[in-house]
Amino acid sequence: MRRDAKPAFALAVLFLFMGASPVMAIEEASYTVERKQGRFELRDYAPQTVAETVVDGCLEDAGNRAFNRLFRYIAGDNQSRAQIAMTAPVGQERSGEKIAMTAPVLQEGLDSRWTVSFMMPTSYSLETLPEPDDASVALRAIPARRMAAIRYRGFWSEKNYRRNLVALETWIKEQGVEPVGTPVWARYNPPFTPWFLRRNEILIPVE
Repeated sequence: MRRDAKPAFALAVLFLFMGASPVMAIEEASYTVERKQGRFELRDYAPQTVAETVVDGCLEDAGNRAFNRLFRYIAGDNQSRAQIAMTAPVGQERSGEKIAMTAPVLQEGLDSRWTVSFMMPTSYSLETLPEPDDASVALRAIPARRMAAIRYRGFWSEKNYRRNLVALETWIKEQGVEPVGTPVWARYNPPFTPWFLRRNEILIPVE
């Protein structure tokens, strides 16, 4: 990661979650739970609209590299100069394949391309969102879909991600459902949140 990336990322998130900016995290992705077993769930998500951007990097660094770009968009770097409320989670997924949700997978520790996204508030539609000034930020409508999910706490590390991804894939097979898309890594907390309080999820679209 570039030396200037971490301070800028942390400062932006501090403003978001501590109230120093009008764009605070107040809304989460809407879903209903169709099946639950321990840390695992099958969820039906409502349609969403996201702002997303593609970056190069490893799993652990890609979100930081993309965050400032997306933050500038919701903070007013758009044609209407509108400020848009921050939502949760921030999603990250491997780029280059058709995917279903905001936001995460890994490639044996090698650098890759990732799509990182912010869910837009439900008060906006694709038609009413202001156009980004930055051409590398795109807006996309996502239809309703079913996702298998695992929730876990801990550090934002590739090791934690990989271990929980394997657990989720195993559970999906046990449930007799078929994956139909790329895993999504979802993070709900700012980087200064203690590791044991962080809410992390991995989501896989299923039939």
